[in-house]
Amino acid sequence: MKKIIISLFLLASVNTFAQTETLTKEDLAKELQPLKTSIQTLQKENSSLKTKIGNLNIKLSDANQSIDSLQIQTQNNSNAILQTASQLGVKITTTEQTANKRIDEVGQSLSKNSLYGIIVVLSTILLSGLLYWLLSKRQKTDKNEVVNQLQQTKTELAQEGAKLEMQLLDIIEKQLKVADKLNATESTIDHTFHKNSANELQRIANYTNTLPADSQEAIALQGSLGRLRNYFNASDYEITDFTGNEYDERIPMRIRETIFDDSIDFGKEIIIKTWEPQIKYKNEIIQKAKIDTKYNK
Repeated sequence: MKKIIISLFLLASVNTFAQTETLTKEDLAKELQPLKTSIQTLQKENSSLKTKIGNLNIKLSDANQSIDSLQIQTQNNSNAILQTASQLGVKITTTEQTANKRIDEVGQSLSKNSLYGIIVVLSTILLSGLLYWLLSKRQKTDKNEVVNQLQQTKTELAQEGAKLEMQLLDIIEKQLKVADKLNATESTIDHTFHKNSANELQRIANYTNTLPADSQEAIALQGSLGRLRNYFNASDYEITDFTGNEYDERIPMRIRETIFDDSIDFGKEIIIKTWEPQIKYKNEIIQKAKIDTKYNK
């Protein structure tokens, strides 16, 4: 009888433990579901911002092409004005010499009509000079106005692009926090999102380097990039941008392009751009850097 009671007790305990374990997994699934939903939402926002940034980059490129085209056209106009001025100068000199010769030949016998004719010729010459001066001044004014307008447009596009990059950095930071929470619940760490985020940080860093270093946009972006790099470091990740460093064969890297440059010291090879940074997790390389170099060997 005692054996039967003990067996029933053990069976009831096992059944209670199984129910408790089931409830724990269901609770964990409910906890993870909002996190996964947040990741999907943030990824959609990330994709939308990338599209806007791409459109702005296209507009900026079109603006630069317009500036180049207008500068070429302005130069052509300036050359045409200089050529016209040269021709006018020759004509003015020739006309002046002819007029002086005729004045010497006729002397005091000139009639009033001839005198009026000379006055008309001289007036025409003066009017031509005045028109040339006005045309040159107008051309210079139009050129400055166009260049100023295009420069202002370029500045506005750069400011808007920097704002979108700042928003993208904020989204990346939120996604990193969500990804870290998910990794904390898994037995195996997935580095995929951290790699993608680090590559995106490198792209924004390369864009920031094209802005004036003392501009508000560059300063704000550098601050956000530094904050995210610190977040990576706090999560046991280390990202390295090798731009400007001398190439070291001992460090595993992927060279995308290399070009010859005799302006650098002989025997040197310099990294001129980092497309994807080196990523370490707990001092172990999980992504090699992708770079461009120039050399003189």
